[in-house]
Amino acid sequence: METLAILLAGEGLLNWLQSVDRAALLTVKSGDSLFLDSVVHVLTTATTWIPLYLSLFYLVVRNNNTVKRIAIIVGCAGLCILFAGAVDDLIVKPTVARWRPTHDPVIGTLVDVVDGYRGGKYGFFSAHACNTFSIAIFFSWLVRSKVLTFTLVLWSLVNCWTRLYLGVHYPGDITVGLIWGSIVGYSVYRLYCRVTVPVAYEKKYCYVPVAILCLTLLYALVRAAVISSAAQ
Repeated sequence: METLAILLAGEGLLNWLQSVDRAALLTVKSGDSLFLDSVVHVLTTATTWIPLYLSLFYLVVRNNNTVKRIAIIVGCAGLCILFAGAVDDLIVKPTVARWRPTHDPVIGTLVDVVDGYRGGKYGFFSAHACNTFSIAIFFSWLVRSKVLTFTLVLWSLVNCWTRLYLGVHYPGDITVGLIWGSIVGYSVYRLYCRVTVPVAYEKKYCYVPVAILCLTLLYALVRAAVISSAAQ
């Protein structure tokens, strides 16, 4: 009886958290804006972030004078994606099997779908959140620059916001993704320290990713303004 009571209490807590998640998401999705739809469409396009990735690679190249050191850092970034996103997509999502909001039989019809995008069936936890945050944490420890840390955390949170706006993740999916991403990013950095000795980075090169992120966000806003104006 005691075990049953514990199980029922746990189930009640999970149901309560699910209700909170649903209410929070519907609050975020309460608006309907063609301009914001266009902004999110630009920001969720993979090619949009290529300049930022290249700027991080440039930062690494300018501060590491051997191909071996550069290759190690690139490999570590790859490990961040592998242990963050791959573990999520291949193990956690199919095991937990929690519906995405857009597929949720309870609120699926209430979620405003943007451009017909619904994502896969399961959404726990967010691969976008854990992938981007693992990279942000890894580079934050690697470079030790407050400016770069703020920039990369902002970049990750922007990606998280787009997932909420599209209705393909609950806030809980995002939160767990950020937690797992931080664990992976820091763990990969500790592994990096075991493989090689970290170097001091010249802070002036950190402003390149900062500038690229600002230009990318400006590009998204301008492009969205043009698209929304043309559609009216």
